[in-house]
Amino acid sequence: MPTHPLPAPFVAVGAAFLNVKDAAEYLGLSPHTLYVWRHRRQGPPSFRMGPRGRVMYRRETLDAWIHEQELADSRCNTELSPLNAPRHYRSGSSAVA
Repeated sequence: MPTHPLPAPFVAVGAAFLNVKDAAEYLGLSPHTLYVWRHRRQGPPSFRMGPRGRVMYRRETLDAWIHEQELADSRCNTELSPLNAPRHYRSGSSAVA
């Protein structure tokens, strides 16, 4: 039975290292956004690989970064939600129940 190579997007998603284009696709962003974030030292961690110094991302690092973003969002992390915080009253006023 002949084996056929997987199309490029499937190979990129399964790879341990992603270039800017593939990482942007994986995150659902534009490559330009990743370039801007890298310039501003924001966004997911990246590094340069090889003699040409191509910018690369580890897929596991992207997953960890996504998880960090979820935890930092009060809509996903109920511990950060201001709706769950105890009420604060001004000094001198009484709490009305």
